[in-house]
Amino acid sequence: MPPVITAFERSPDRGQGLARDMRVRWALEEVGQPYEVRPVSFQAMKEPAHLALHPFGQIPTYEEGDLVLFESGAIVLHIAERHAGLLPDDANARGRAIAWMFAALNTVEPPIVERSMAVLFERDKPWSRERLPMLDARVRQRLSELSSRLGDAPWLDGAFSAGDLLMTTVLRRLNSSGLLNEYPSLSAYVARSEARPAYQRAFAAQREAFNAVNG
Repeated sequence: MPPVITAFERSPDRGQGLARDMRVRWALEEVGQPYEVRPVSFQAMKEPAHLALHPFGQIPTYEEGDLVLFESGAIVLHIAERHAGLLPDDANARGRAIAWMFAALNTVEPPIVERSMAVLFERDKPWSRERLPMLDARVRQRLSELSSRLGDAPWLDGAFSAGDLLMTTVLRRLNSSGLLNEYPSLSAYVARSEARPAYQRAFAAQREAFNAVNG
């Protein structure tokens, strides 16, 4: 039986490939692994059946036989370790690719998510106008550091890896901000990732699922 992942029944990203199930879909497409998707409503995410899979009531989850995983980064790492294509064979290169996975989620993503939440939920607050430039500065710092490290290379460390997959999904959260456009090498990096056939298949699947529910 193929693994089963969960996704939003009605995704807040409106089919833009920003929900975290996109990371898992993309990883499975990269390694050529068939999978099934079980949509979950916001109400069902907080009910016991889903909480047994994800203690924080979120998506995605991953079920394969007796194995149940939550947290998109952990799921992508599991897929990458079980199937060829997302981690190098060389031990040192493999370690560096995993380090980039952690960097994407622990170093680059937090200021981006904080900024996104501020724009979505705090823009009507009296202190929002003063806070947003500070959040932008934090994001720019990470983007500048990442851009300097990437340089003219196509990928973060040699061939495309799970590190690039996660980093791309993090950077795409800035699409509507205009901040990524200030760093041409990073914009080109994201475009290269989005051009990958596996990404295109995953994006199309998520968009189709959104359209099926929302007409």
